[in-house]
Amino acid sequence: MLTCDRLKKTFRDKTAVADISFTIADGELFALLGRNGAGKTTTIKMILGLLPKDNGDIHITEGVRIGYSPETPYFPGYLSGSQVLGYYGRIQGLKRSELSAEIKRVMQAVGLRPDKTKVKDYSKGMLQRLAMAQALLGDPEMLVLDEPTAGLDALGRLEFVESLRQMKASGKTIILNSHILSDVERVCDRAVIIDAGRIVYEWSQADSSGQTLEAVFLKSIGRTSHE
Repeated sequence: MLTCDRLKKTFRDKTAVADISFTIADGELFALLGRNGAGKTTTIKMILGLLPKDNGDIHITEGVRIGYSPETPYFPGYLSGSQVLGYYGRIQGLKRSELSAEIKRVMQAVGLRPDKTKVKDYSKGMLQRLAMAQALLGDPEMLVLDEPTAGLDALGRLEFVESLRQMKASGKTIILNSHILSDVERVCDRAVIIDAGRIVYEWSQADSSGQTLEAVFLKSIGRTSHE
């Protein structure tokens, strides 16, 4: 579904992504892990074409539709959630006759009600849910989710993890950027740990190290649970 080969990105004198390569199979749930500034979001933006790469190659299966939920979503505050989704649905070319049902479907999927509440009155968690709903419009084959649980409460996180399981079961390929290692360990097939723009560890559900993902993560970036 997706191959990244020796990606590199530099901003002036700072190297954000030094040398990153990985492959994601069709239907796989794959995570990018790392501390803030490790290069995860930059990698995602290069995959999506939102940032030009300085070096390397990106190959995505031809014709694959991609849904994207950004780390910090922004929507016009004077619109309702339904109006926001209607706008993005029209950009995608969804037919007017099917748009209303599609908006209802994706809002229901993320736990939002299609009412007249303005986005300016949304909580942080509601904004994250709306960003996810926007990503689901048109039923894309691949989802790229950048910190989708930021701002969600404990119940919201549990619901989101269950949603990930359901989406994976339906055949979607999912790229997840998350700091919640327990969630990743529960639902992801594989993950890469990135530090200073490089992959320092490749983890999978079949990992035979006998350690938790948290322990592997801390060891990989040169820290311990006691620091």
